[in-house]
Amino acid sequence: MISLIVPAYNEANYLPRLLDSVEAALDTYCGLRGDIEVIVADNASTDGTAAIASLRGCLVVPAQPRSIGATRNAGARAAHGDILAFVDADSRIHPETFNEISGWLASERVIGGATGVTMERWSLGIAATYAVLVPLVWVTGFDTGVVFCRRADFEAAGGYDERLRFAEDVAFLYALWRLGRRTHRRLVRARRAKTVASTRKFDEHGDWHYYGFFWKGFIHFFGKGDMHAVAERYWYQPGR
Repeated sequence: MISLIVPAYNEANYLPRLLDSVEAALDTYCGLRGDIEVIVADNASTDGTAAIASLRGCLVVPAQPRSIGATRNAGARAAHGDILAFVDADSRIHPETFNEISGWLASERVIGGATGVTMERWSLGIAATYAVLVPLVWVTGFDTGVVFCRRADFEAAGGYDERLRFAEDVAFLYALWRLGRRTHRRLVRARRAKTVASTRKFDEHGDWHYYGFFWKGFIHFFGKGDMHAVAERYWYQPGR
C-alpha cells in the first residue's frame, strides 16, 4: 500500500484540485485502487479543509502543533502503507505518480526520492528563480514535489524534524540520504512524474520576490534577525 500524506492548513481552495489529480493518477495506476490511501493531516484549519477531505474519501487526521514537520509526521503515524509519500495540498500530482513510486521502490538499491516539479505558470522572474534552484538539486539530489520512501526507512531516518519551521523537507531528505549511504542505497529523481507546483507565493509577493527572500534568509541565518518571525509571516500567518 502507498499512503499519500497531505499536510494542510486552510487549503479548501486548493485541496479539491489536488484530489482531482489523485483520481487521475488512480485511473492510470497499474495496481489496485485499494492499495492507495490518501491522508489529509489537518493542522488546525478554520475553513472547510477537513470537510472537503472527508467527503472525498480521505482519512482526515488532526495535527498539532502548528508546525509543518509535526503535521507531516502526524499523517505518517496514521498511515497504513508500507510506502509513504508526501505532497503539498496546493500541488497537483502527475497521472503516473503511483506507477513511478512503485517502480522505483521495487529496486532494493533505491531508498526513496522525489518527483520534482514544474510550475503552474511561468514568467521571467519565476524562470529565473527556478534556474537558480535547479543546480542545487543537481548537486545534492534533493528534489521536491512528491517525496517518497518506505515506512521503515522513514522511521529509521527519524521522520521530519518538528523543531524546524521551514526546510524540514530538505532536512528529511538529507537524513534519508545519510541512511542510504550507510545501507548502499540511493535517492532518485522520478522526473517522468513531475508535480505541478502552485505559484501562489509568487502571485502574492511578486515573481521576483525569492531573491529578496534569499537575502533576508542569509542575513537572519548569521544572527542579525529573527528567522522565526520571517517563517511565521511567510508560511504560517492565517492568510498565507
